[in-house]
Amino acid sequence: MSNSSEISSELHTLRDYLRWGISEFGRAGLFFGHGTDNAFDEARVLVLHGLNLPLDIDASLLDARLTMIEREGVVALIKRRVEERLPAAYLTHEAWFAGLSFYVDERVLVPRSPIAELIAQDFEPWLGGEYPQRILDLCAGSGCIGIACAYQYEDASVDLVDISRDALDVADINIARHELSDRVRTVKSDVFGALHGQKYDLIVSNPPYVDAGDLAAMPAEYRREPALGLASGPDGLDITRRILREAADYLSDDGVLVVEVGNSCLALDAAFPMVPFMWLEFEHGGHGVFVMSRKQLLENAASFA
Repeated sequence: MSNSSEISSELHTLRDYLRWGISEFGRAGLFFGHGTDNAFDEARVLVLHGLNLPLDIDASLLDARLTMIEREGVVALIKRRVEERLPAAYLTHEAWFAGLSFYVDERVLVPRSPIAELIAQDFEPWLGGEYPQRILDLCAGSGCIGIACAYQYEDASVDLVDISRDALDVADINIARHELSDRVRTVKSDVFGALHGQKYDLIVSNPPYVDAGDLAAMPAEYRREPALGLASGPDGLDITRRILREAADYLSDDGVLVVEVGNSCLALDAAFPMVPFMWLEFEHGGHGVFVMSRKQLLENAASFA
């Protein structure tokens, strides 16, 4: 990458810095998958953040000239994205999920779950038109899933559970940010370990599910995320097996379990060939999410034991 002062002296407008950022990302061979999927959108997020401008700026501003301080700030962001392979969300400390803004940093994964689509659809038809009163976001990380559920179900109480205190500190920031402390709380727990006697109408989980092979082959951007939120044993199913064994004890009679296992869906089918997992399809992309009722969990308890 060229010298920062040289770049700042040669590029002048917002459009210049967008073009330059796109070019630098292409030259560096960056990976996109943490909120954007291409160099243009990634550059737009970082350049506009560096200028304190919204993402939906009027096109007439593209030819506005930047001050030298603004130029240097934008260059610094682009250089960090290239040299440190930090996803843009860690540089801006903001990620969007289910239409909501969340604080994120390197203590949590960057939100990107297709479960957002299920929330918008009220988890239908699996909840049967009933609104859950108690919801558990298991392996919550930033708390984005549980907080989005709290918005969708305004009378529900929500527990955000994670084994990582660091992750829960980020979730607490997001609870405060969305002013939901009266209905949403964090609980430090190794899966269900600290939830004795609790019952939920809906358990939603995006647990660690990356197998050892995929973890070793991941692009550098993923290695900037906490391994605790990704790795889950040789086949990616260590945590999911525990959830399947124990979830029925924490669901109400008509309760529903929703779990994302991503690419480990094939391994899950292979591990439990007698279990009829219901794999969901998504209009906006994503895969590897299944739904099971408490009744189905009990019917298949012998397989999960």
